[in-house]
Amino acid sequence: MSAATPRIRDDEAPGYPGVCFGHSADGYPLALAGETAFAMVPARNGRHYLVTGWRIRRPMAEWTRSDFYGHAGELADEAAFRAHVEENALHRQQRAALGRREIHSRAHTPWGTSQGATVYAEGVVAHSTAGHGGFHLSAERNRKVHDMLRADGGWYEQDCQWAAVAQAFPQLFTGFEKACAEKTIRDWYPDAWEAIHGTELKPGQSAKKDERAFFEKHTDDWVVVSAIRCEHQAGFTEVIATSGGKRGPGTEERRFLVPTDEYHVGRFGFVIDVARHRVYGGPSSFMDCQGRDT
Repeated sequence: MSAATPRIRDDEAPGYPGVCFGHSADGYPLALAGETAFAMVPARNGRHYLVTGWRIRRPMAEWTRSDFYGHAGELADEAAFRAHVEENALHRQQRAALGRREIHSRAHTPWGTSQGATVYAEGVVAHSTAGHGGFHLSAERNRKVHDMLRADGGWYEQDCQWAAVAQAFPQLFTGFEKACAEKTIRDWYPDAWEAIHGTELKPGQSAKKDERAFFEKHTDDWVVVSAIRCEHQAGFTEVIATSGGKRGPGTEERRFLVPTDEYHVGRFGFVIDVARHRVYGGPSSFMDCQGRDT
């Protein structure tokens, strides 16, 4: 009589066939979706983050931290972990239903020779290269992209510009992809987002718009563009600042000393308080090229 096959899975998630949850021997929450494994592992100060693995063949109770390698961000709690896994599973289900086709391609792209492509629909093709990738749209398809997002030639790189393709052809993308595209346009193309939706974005709703507001507010202030731990003044960070955070040839620069425990860059830069942070003309740690921070 043959031995029973080890049970890899624990409880299956209702509504998500093939998605199962369990716990490791160390008590970590686990999940398996297809051949992708997920775990919520502890970090410092009571925080947790998501890690991923691939094709772990042992039962869940035998999984260990060393089975996981991909780091996929911070998690608030186990409920957030389950929500992330279920969102991932729904994305996979929807993607499979879209019927995208993988094809061989050696097409020339702005990012190098294509090493393979995915056909989303006639005239909508995503290319992968050795270093980057993105979409190419036919001329007919490209005319349907919003004019504030349209790229001449129909090439859309994969980091941000791809969102214009998803916005123009939402029927070709999963719910997760459409949400990512909407956020990308809102963050990095706020003028286009406002034109499309007929709504003005408020502070905190767009990274690019917030960045503009920051530099408009501090156009006449000294904003740090580079920093280093000062080897000549204990407890201080030596910084280089320019007016309005400008960069480039001919830009006036000044050095300041900022107490190290006070120097926190923030989202867009550190603003010098000229009443408190003194101009520094002494020996520079920048010249020593040691311990440089930015």
